[in-house]
Amino acid sequence: MLLSLIFIIIQALIVFAIVGAAVAVTLYSEIKVASHVQSKLGYMRTGWHGSLQGIADMIKLLLKEEILPGKIDKLIFLIAPYVAFLPVFLSFIAIPLGPGLIVKDLNIGILYFLAISSVGAIGIIMAGWSSYNKYSLIGGLRSTAQVISYEIPHLLSILPVIMLTGSLSTVSIVNAQEKVWYIFLQPLGFLIYFISTLAECNRTPFDLPEAESELVSGYHTEYSGMRFGLFFMAEYTHVIAGCAMATILFLGGWRGVFLPPFFWFLLKTSFLVFIVLLLRWTLPRFRMDQHMYLNWYILLPLSLFNLIITGLGILLF
Repeated sequence: MLLSLIFIIIQALIVFAIVGAAVAVTLYSEIKVASHVQSKLGYMRTGWHGSLQGIADMIKLLLKEEILPGKIDKLIFLIAPYVAFLPVFLSFIAIPLGPGLIVKDLNIGILYFLAISSVGAIGIIMAGWSSYNKYSLIGGLRSTAQVISYEIPHLLSILPVIMLTGSLSTVSIVNAQEKVWYIFLQPLGFLIYFISTLAECNRTPFDLPEAESELVSGYHTEYSGMRFGLFFMAEYTHVIAGCAMATILFLGGWRGVFLPPFFWFLLKTSFLVFIVLLLRWTLPRFRMDQHMYLNWYILLPLSLFNLIITGLGILLF
């Protein structure tokens, strides 16, 4: 029993180290991508090409004083950042990085991923509600509407992959793509999944819960120090997890030639993350009515159409 507990703790620490390193690289890449899109240099002073700036920012957040506003709901306010970050971190349990490189190959891995990653939105709602700030509250309510709406096409875009594979295991889905990646069989499903993931991660053009031009910083306006940093980490961890799952569902996971399987998985996921970062500095933010119109009038009908066509294809062929 003790050995099993120690083994689980070691696995958790390894996953945390990998996720932490991935978040640090993504944060650095965000600034560099933004800079090149805007014809600037970005980080240049701290380390080679500013490569140590992320470490400096992390130390700054750890050392900054945490200021608590006077009329907050203190308990909810304090635990909200952890509720936002931990579920997204735990979603990596079911993500295989290569053959045998998975914490636990669950036979309901996809269901687990969808369930646990969605819990993070509760942390955003808690932060907005407990801050006693109208801007924060609006940001939390926007997040509620966003997650509830886009969760539907998000799930419907994954169902055809499950139908083609006949399994909810992430490892089985990768193994089923030995001959052909599902992006060639499900291009529409991949597009719907990717757009829905952007919305669930609050990424541009769906960053309405934290719209700076309208809500100061949205749901985390009243946060400072490391608790603010946890919201930041939660967003980028969610982006990485969503792109990693897209790689598993549609891009063959770790499958590839010449390079080791882990590197193929890393390359595919990194490419998708790069697209997410590029979109932030390319597209304008949607209005709320445009945001909801895209979901209910475009993505939902398309996802239902894709699901029906896939079912008919399986029956006929």
